[in-house]
Amino acid sequence: MNIFVAKLNFDTQESDLRNVFSEFGDIDSVKIIMDKFTGRSKGFGFIEMPNDEEAQEAINTLNNTDVDGRTIVVKKAEPRENRNNNRGGGGGYNRGGGGGYNNRY
Repeated sequence: MNIFVAKLNFDTQESDLRNVFSEFGDIDSVKIIMDKFTGRSKGFGFIEMPNDEEAQEAINTLNNTDVDGRTIVVKKAEPRENRNNNRGGGGGYNRGGGGGYNNRY
């Protein structure tokens, strides 16, 4: 199961998350998402656990607990295609506004 972890302390390392989640079972991977421009943590990440029951126990136990001084949010990660369909609004080109090259005529 892929687990989403949010509200991480910006100093939390992948090894720290691995240690916390390994108490519940085997870990396939740990990934903290980093800002590509600053190289700093974005404050969220993902843990992949092969056993769904152990992963669910980790979610149930660790959600709203303190890790490195921050109360984290832990839940089952949604696949990308599901996340985008749940969002409202959004941009898109040609939504009006000034300054576009099509506004000359």
